[in-house]
Amino acid sequence: MTHTKTLIAMAALTLGAASAAPTKITFWNFLGGGDGARMKQLIDGYNGSQDKYRIEQTVLQWGVPFYTKVRTSTSVGQAPDLISFHLSRISGWAPANLLRPITGAELASVGLKQADFFPKLWNAANYQGKTYAVPLDTHPMVMYYNKDLAGKAGLLDASGNLKPITSIDAFTAALKAVKDKTGMAGLAFENGSPAYMPWRLWLAMIDQQGGKIVENNKIVSGEMGRKALQLMADWQKNGYMLKNPDYPTSVAQFTTGKAAFMLNGVWEVPTMVDGAKNKTVNFKYGVAPLPKFYGTQATWGDSHGFAIPNNARKPISKDHLAGVLDFVSYVQKNSLTWAAGGHIPAYQPVVNSAQYTALKPNSDYAKTAAANVAYDPAGWYSGAAGPLEAVSAKYFPAAIQGQLSVNKAISMFESEANRLMAGTPKP
Repeated sequence: MTHTKTLIAMAALTLGAASAAPTKITFWNFLGGGDGARMKQLIDGYNGSQDKYRIEQTVLQWGVPFYTKVRTSTSVGQAPDLISFHLSRISGWAPANLLRPITGAELASVGLKQADFFPKLWNAANYQGKTYAVPLDTHPMVMYYNKDLAGKAGLLDASGNLKPITSIDAFTAALKAVKDKTGMAGLAFENGSPAYMPWRLWLAMIDQQGGKIVENNKIVSGEMGRKALQLMADWQKNGYMLKNPDYPTSVAQFTTGKAAFMLNGVWEVPTMVDGAKNKTVNFKYGVAPLPKFYGTQATWGDSHGFAIPNNARKPISKDHLAGVLDFVSYVQKNSLTWAAGGHIPAYQPVVNSAQYTALKPNSDYAKTAAANVAYDPAGWYSGAAGPLEAVSAKYFPAAIQGQLSVNKAISMFESEANRLMAGTPKP
């Protein structure tokens, strides 16, 4: 009898231990390098902060491979509980019923609300009145500048910061001043084929003028688009911008002091911060929002967010949903860790904090850039690693480097892009 009681007691203990085991939340993401390390830090912090849920992440290849795998797994009911997601892809995925909407009440259950987030980022996470992702950040194009070269060119104020640049002509004049007074180039900017940075600057310049790129699945950028690409081609023709064969070369040209400016994403902030610490960047630098070239200060940007796949055959359970929301809330409230990668947190209480204000150079560009971010045109063909951007990368660099005339490049881009957008939606 005693033996039987002992067995029963042991079984009860085992059952209790099993019931106390944390709920496993599966999280697929595409975050590598420094971003991957920072997300792991956040996941480890969350897992160590409580014992009700455990986040188990799987890191997949960035871009088309990631989105194809998620799309396929969702269609067969085998998607994870949570995914990382580019907000620029919402307009392609929401209509296809690939994402589960997240309600205001669900967010409120973990202490989050719409007012917590930068308006443009929140809007990008919504489609036809429903929220399909929780914004994590925005990572826009900004302007890096070499204070040593800019100072010699007369472009700094008495405090050693860049004087305001308030027109496209003023920016071109600044590039010329650097060349004339220092012998160095004004700008390091990715322009080898295939390059995506020209599309991003092109988009920003059109948006600053109140123009559109796409309407009714057709390119409508017109003369604004032609002039924007002509400007980039002229900068290179006049020796104001360095030629480079690939993205890493453009970054190296700036970090080694061969150009006064670099237009690039905020993700290169760690390169500058680390370079200054280990003396591989041997000049003083600053980072500013993209200048107001025209009517507004719009800048191309995208955003990482958290989304829940719409597993139609196997909807997410209540306990897994609760774990997902709890983790997302934790990351938002601890996104100062994420900010170390240069990204601007979407959660405004963090950006408004004293700790973030002290984070340099991030706080020098954050609020202006986040308030003026311009996303890719809505559509299945758009967004991060999307085919529309890939079409631009075939023709824009060729025009910048003088291999095609600007008019020919624009014509070829429009023709291929229009055929693409008239076609069947793809993953």
